[in-house]
Amino acid sequence: MRLRASQITVFKTLGLCAAVLLAACHGSPKWHLDNVAHIVAPLKFSLQSSAGGTVTAANFRGKVTLLYFGYTHCPDVCPTTLAKLAGVLRQLGPAADGVRVLFVTVDPVRDTLPMLRTYVDAFDARHFVGLRGDAHATAGIARRYRIGYTLGKPDAAGNYAVSHSSAVFIFDRNGDARLLGTETTPSADFVDDLRRLLRTS
Repeated sequence: MRLRASQITVFKTLGLCAAVLLAACHGSPKWHLDNVAHIVAPLKFSLQSSAGGTVTAANFRGKVTLLYFGYTHCPDVCPTTLAKLAGVLRQLGPAADGVRVLFVTVDPVRDTLPMLRTYVDAFDARHFVGLRGDAHATAGIARRYRIGYTLGKPDAAGNYAVSHSSAVFIFDRNGDARLLGTETTPSADFVDDLRRLLRTS
């Protein structure tokens, strides 16, 4: 049986509709981490870098960027989280070159640039960057990403703890916020979502 051109067009249209409906039924694969696209502000800052000089978000365009707030004297959550992220990058292999982890100190009084560099280099000297601002700049970037932090009362030796949020913000290559994880997020979830983001952003 020979089909007319109009019949062929109808069949092609029906096939396209079926493909669209099938895709709609399955939907896009869900992220493991929390999807914060259009909820969290794009990456924006101007801070001193542990690698030297002042950097802005523009310095990290073209990279998938993870943003984490903490301090070098943190006894548990910060080192645990950064060690996890370092392990995630190792699992990414060569693809990790497309990722940067930015560690912003919420304790700029004690966290000097040399101290920050030593701290982040202990986890990953190639992909981690320590960032520091004065009290005003620190408060500004914390407010932008709704990060709370409180300096505790110093003891007799002048030591104090800093309570702070433990979110890991993930931005795509254009600096737009995409995902949010925490120190309890499984490493495998970070790895899967970062691979996908590196492929698609």
